[in-house]
Amino acid sequence: MKREASLKERRRKILELVRAQGFASIEDLANRFALTPQTIRRDINRMSEEGLLHRHHGGAAVHSSVQNMAYSTRQILFPEEKRRIAGLVAQHIPDRISLFINIGTTTEEVAKALSNHSGLSVITNNLNVALIMSDSEDCEVLVAGGKVRNVDRGITGEASIDFIRQFKADYGIIGISGIDTDGSLLDFDYREVRAARAIIENSRFTFLAADHSKFGRSPMIRLGHIRDVDALFTDAAPPPPQDKILASSDVQVNVASR
Repeated sequence: MKREASLKERRRKILELVRAQGFASIEDLANRFALTPQTIRRDINRMSEEGLLHRHHGGAAVHSSVQNMAYSTRQILFPEEKRRIAGLVAQHIPDRISLFINIGTTTEEVAKALSNHSGLSVITNNLNVALIMSDSEDCEVLVAGGKVRNVDRGITGEASIDFIRQFKADYGIIGISGIDTDGSLLDFDYREVRAARAIIENSRFTFLAADHSKFGRSPMIRLGHIRDVDALFTDAAPPPPQDKILASSDVQVNVASR
């Protein structure tokens, strides 16, 4: 009975930590509880089966419909997958074109992957993207005005939307927080969603960059539907029923394999 009580108490503490941080790595949990990664992995697997948290490669997360994980947490989630996605997106972007890039850790990786392109005109409401792209001497960067969020340097508000609507770009590259089972594109901030919607409306082609964890995730703010984009770039084949929705919506699916 004592061992069972100790196990329950540890899993309760794991759940509290994951809820407080949004994400916790197996390595950090193992160090905190002075246990092997294998033991923590078994705990996480069991708690995932019970629906208490979501198992991810390297750790666990608790997904909320009303609040996103901290930017610092999102930065360390699936870094290799995001780099592969970004590299594949960059392969589909020609030189000497105009493009929008919006807020998000995956779109920031896309900006890095575009560093060797020439003659780009980039319009963005993401100061991190602006700083990355401005390192290239052969890239023009146009930054939207508005309120800067101190958590991730994203720019939101009416001024940013008005700025975006002044342009008609060749490509729009957007990220998203969730793709629901019915194909809805979902996010957490209605102001950010409005800017992303303006990018879709003012792009000749729209690319959505989203890693596998976004499938089935359900934030509360609706951006639109997967059919609103021309191509999806991800790191794993979309699961059912999204795979059928994508096929019927004539969206090109590009998987950045290992």
